[in-house]
Amino acid sequence: MKPVNKKAFLRLVGAFIAIFAITGGIYLVRSHSTSTPDYPSGEPGVELIVDIPQGATGSAIANILFTKGVVKSAAAFFALAVVDSRAAKIAPGSHRLNKHISARQALDQLLDSGRISNLIRITEGAWTDEVLLLMVKAGFSRNDLSNSLNQLRRPDGFSGNEGIFFPAQYSFGAGSSALVALQSMVNRFDQEVKAAGIYQGGDGFTAMQLLTIASIIQAEGDTSDFSKISQVIRNRLRLGMPLQLDTTVHYVTRTRGHVFLSTESTRTASPYNTYLHYGLPPGPIGNPGRAAMDAALHPAVGNWIFFITVKPGDTKFTDSNSQFLIWKSEYEKNLAAGAFGKTS
Repeated sequence: MKPVNKKAFLRLVGAFIAIFAITGGIYLVRSHSTSTPDYPSGEPGVELIVDIPQGATGSAIANILFTKGVVKSAAAFFALAVVDSRAAKIAPGSHRLNKHISARQALDQLLDSGRISNLIRITEGAWTDEVLLLMVKAGFSRNDLSNSLNQLRRPDGFSGNEGIFFPAQYSFGAGSSALVALQSMVNRFDQEVKAAGIYQGGDGFTAMQLLTIASIIQAEGDTSDFSKISQVIRNRLRLGMPLQLDTTVHYVTRTRGHVFLSTESTRTASPYNTYLHYGLPPGPIGNPGRAAMDAALHPAVGNWIFFITVKPGDTKFTDSNSQFLIWKSEYEKNLAAGAFGKTS
């Protein structure tokens, strides 16, 4: 019989111990994860209001839910939040939640916009006075909002109140001040404008000018046409042509949703009236979204200097004035036929 090699034997025993330890460890981890206290998904309990503060972490939200009796354990919700990317989209504010529900049901309810009290939805292109009106309807004082505008911390290179309130869905916890609410919108704008790349300026434009271009793009067309509209603006500026954009007049006259622009309106005295004044208006004409910001810095390649929406969803681009006039005639026929709905 061949003698046993003691060193080899010890290595073999050590390997078995290591394997046992690893598998045992895996078993213990699995056993712990499956035993994390969690309510079964089923009939929810009574409803209550749960406030999620601005900037709350996943662990903080988990503890709030446990303390309020929504979930059976903070660990159950936190474990789900770690693996479910949707958890990052939980909005601050007052949420209507049920007690005694599973961690997954709790996450679903937190993400349900219909369960958020005083939800403020800012649409792309909204004017700042429209944003403030939404906030008044949500319970904020007009006087507090007005005072807060003077205290805002604006990103370097940006001034005024138009264009800096990023379009998104917002909700704020009970007792949130007007300044905290407005500043959170500006902070979101700061993030988006930096991510879009227009914070530094570019293509010979300052950051504020790019934001102004983005606001015009947002107001002038559909997302699919944004990059072309961006190029039209550049082409006209380069050629020294007036922009002659209806939306800049609509901004001055506050005639949102009106397709038809009268000759009299084009004579409206305002530095924002691009029929009377050459170059860009002095500032944004609304609060643009991220797609419009991206298009402001990344125009499509083309020599277009005219564009017109001949009917809803059909915008045409050309560098030919005669072609533009043909399309304008088509637009006028569609306008008279009611294709655009409200026209005055």
